[in-house]
Amino acid sequence: MFLNPGNARGFSLTELMLMVAIAGTLMAIAVPVAKDLTATTKLNEAARLIERELQDARLRAVSSNRSLRVRTNCPSTGFVRSVEVLGTAVDTATNRCLHSAYPYPADTDLMTRPNYDGPMRTIPNAATVTTTIIEFAPDGTARLVTAGVAQTMATPQTITITRQSKSRTVTVNAAGKVQIQ
Repeated sequence: MFLNPGNARGFSLTELMLMVAIAGTLMAIAVPVAKDLTATTKLNEAARLIERELQDARLRAVSSNRSLRVRTNCPSTGFVRSVEVLGTAVDTATNRCLHSAYPYPADTDLMTRPNYDGPMRTIPNAATVTTTIIEFAPDGTARLVTAGVAQTMATPQTITITRQSKSRTVTVNAAGKVQIQ
């Protein structure tokens, strides 16, 4: 059977090349937008981790009737951990955030302390955070810790989370309210 050129079906080479050019242009536009969206998502994930750690420490301080501190960049950059306030020199010790010295979970004997230290968490996606220590009292209020001493906050404390030149902030006020900005 012979093909009749007038009844041929399909696309010509010109039409096919035009469609490939249009698809390539759309993909070239979409890739930077997708990268920016991914970067923002990763920054938001890191900010939510800090916010959740602060909220969790406040809740555990109230429920356990113990003061807890949230320490960022503890023991080094890129980590966060909540620790129980013992009221001794241990509170400012350089090894206070290390799992080897203060493991999580702690022992189960309620007569020995600390019992309410949390796990050391890695801040995800190569995000960095400002170094801060926030203490939550058993009544849920928050104080800023400077040089090992908890002080009443006159203004809300801002913790900045940065990733690839973009940043988000988490604020904590004296009443203990934690918000992502």
